[in-house]
Amino acid sequence: MTDPALRLSVLDLVPVRSDQSTGDALAATLALARTADDLGFTRYWLAEHHNMRAVAATNPPVLMALVGSATSRIRVGSGGVMLPNHAALVVAEQLALLEAAFPGRVDLGIGRAPGSDPVTSHLLRRGVRDDVDAFPDDVATLAGLLSPGGVSLALGAQRYDLAATPKATTEPTIWLLGSSMYSAQLAAANGMPYVFANHFGGGGTLEALAAYRSQFRPSERLAEPRTIGVVNAVVAETAEEARRLVLPQARSMWRLRTGGPLAPQELVEDAEAAPLPAADQAAAERLAQTWIVGSPDDAAAQVKAVAAELRADEIMVAPVAGAHAGTDATSSPAREETLRLLASALF
Repeated sequence: MTDPALRLSVLDLVPVRSDQSTGDALAATLALARTADDLGFTRYWLAEHHNMRAVAATNPPVLMALVGSATSRIRVGSGGVMLPNHAALVVAEQLALLEAAFPGRVDLGIGRAPGSDPVTSHLLRRGVRDDVDAFPDDVATLAGLLSPGGVSLALGAQRYDLAATPKATTEPTIWLLGSSMYSAQLAAANGMPYVFANHFGGGGTLEALAAYRSQFRPSERLAEPRTIGVVNAVVAETAEEARRLVLPQARSMWRLRTGGPLAPQELVEDAEAAPLPAADQAAAERLAQTWIVGSPDDAAAQVKAVAAELRADEIMVAPVAGAHAGTDATSSPAREETLRLLASALF
């Protein structure tokens, strides 16, 4: 039975498979975005990760422009821009330009994590240490730059008015992303909508969301708490096929968690032909146990259960299905099928 109140959205890391170039992966992402647009998904967000051969999502605003141009209805956003990596004014101008191009369709999700290894983070931030105390001010500055009135800065004895340009007639919706109590409390204090990255599997989701709701202070932009929960998902016609398709991603995440290199994602047949040692295989399978994996009816029930447990206004699905050997390199049919089957079961 469908739930008309449940909104579904998409998070895309633009994964790169072993049979793909970066250009192929981008083509597959645009095809996936068009599928989500056609199916009625609410928003399509792009992540920010650096120095990872398995991921092509390095620059969310550039990807948002590509996806926005390839779609007609769905909201496009960042999931998210890692604000300490960038000057607030640069981000504000990028998003103002996107809002001007796609009015009423742009989301700015912002986070504090580096999205990379320490060396790459050092280069991105030009040697400036991550100051947790500066992040709230950076968030406030960014929001001010995107507002109609901009911000007013004191420079000596004078004040200098500054706003993101070119000026859009509408504003992007700003979301705070996080996987900790810190982000939940900051979002609540600022009256911002909040996305908890529970697909990381680090725990603490219910506690963070409870703190966000109990400490929420209404703002001009948002009168009541608003939340999105994120889940990894692989949906196929049969549970057995879904378990095959999840194998490459589960192995990739196991390697990442154990300090291994995040190489381009294996094809399903390659993963099956090179099984991990029993203990490692069991660990990889445990990682996937918190994901949505199964047939359409089972997956729909799992999505509803997650939404109910989190009391989330929306569920954002990261379609992580792998690909079989011989798949067109410019497509990701199993990822598209995950969206189609979920939509058919839930919409």
